[in-house]
Amino acid sequence: MNPIDIFKALSNETRLQILIWLKEPEVHFGTQTSADCKDVGVCVSLFHQRLQLTQSTVSEYLAILQRAGLVTATRIGKWTYYKRNEDMLRKVAHYLEDEL
Repeated sequence: MNPIDIFKALSNETRLQILIWLKEPEVHFGTQTSADCKDVGVCVSLFHQRLQLTQSTVSEYLAILQRAGLVTATRIGKWTYYKRNEDMLRKVAHYLEDEL
């Protein structure tokens, strides 16, 4: 865990919103026809639609979250799905509680 990467990833309001939405993906994105959003994750195109940002910006935000370890990506065919990395989020919480 690199705290600096994590704090940088969390310092953007949109990236923070993505993590909040991914906590309850079925509430914020509904159902996907291609994969279960709770088990596999949410497709990039759904973030793109919801955020009203370019697909490249959305992909960059998700890549930053992934590099920080806060989300995981699963590729199925031509689609990539993202979900929260709950283990890493617990480590971040413990770090904040124990170290700071």
